[in-house]
Amino acid sequence: MSSVDGSVKAHYAHQNLENAILTALVEAGVDLNHLKAEDLAPIDEFHIGGRKATLDLARQLGLNEQLQVLDVGSGIGGASRCLAQEFGCQVTGVDLSEEYCRVAAMLAQRLGLDSRVSYRQADALALPFDAGSFDLLWTQHAAMNIADKTKLYAEMWRVLKPGGKLAIYDLLAGEGGPIHFPVPWARAPAISHLIRPQQLRDILEAVGFEVLNWQDTTEKGRSWFRRMGERIKKSGLPRLGIHLLLGADFRLMAQNQVRNLEEDRIALIETIVRRPL
Repeated sequence: MSSVDGSVKAHYAHQNLENAILTALVEAGVDLNHLKAEDLAPIDEFHIGGRKATLDLARQLGLNEQLQVLDVGSGIGGASRCLAQEFGCQVTGVDLSEEYCRVAAMLAQRLGLDSRVSYRQADALALPFDAGSFDLLWTQHAAMNIADKTKLYAEMWRVLKPGGKLAIYDLLAGEGGPIHFPVPWARAPAISHLIRPQQLRDILEAVGFEVLNWQDTTEKGRSWFRRMGERIKKSGLPRLGIHLLLGADFRLMAQNQVRNLEEDRIALIETIVRRPL
């Protein structure tokens, strides 16, 4: 494992995350014996826009129960469980954090989805799957910690079947200058690797992907953060939320995220590309 990988793992590390989540659920009045997906919504989609962003992207893909899906950078499994539950897909999630994979599997089991989703600790630059294993690849807010984008998307190309699609929703570098740290994916610049939207498109096309859909969703992200900020001002932090994943500096990270969006220092892009037949 490289020192960079170790730093990324350390950024996302949490002492006893499983217990923290289950305790917060109980404190929020949730019956753990009758856990529902909506109970987890405040925490399990670790990206701007939450569950709605996942569903907005998924509904453009024609998903069904026949599809084998790989979620690259699956976190604690919110998106993968959503795809399995809402569309019936068989989903495999991979994440660099072994702890996130363990928690994701626990939550899938509690929701009765463990026959349709599974998780493996893995490096996105060396996916542990044969060529052409998946009908669809999915990734949300994962590439920011990966410097070698060409290798990342080439590896995705490798495990994707010809004719298969790759759905991406990611944070990219904006026109407003260097970002303010800390942010949710990095406390310091060493593990933050943002590229410009045109650079992303150029890399995807150079790897061989055909761009089917390309949307700038930065303004949607700004609006979502404004609404979240107003809720926190009014009611304080909820018992269950992304702050459980990020620790004591969550408030500063969130403030910087809003500032970076408002000052055009980061951009949000949603794209669907295809590996030609």
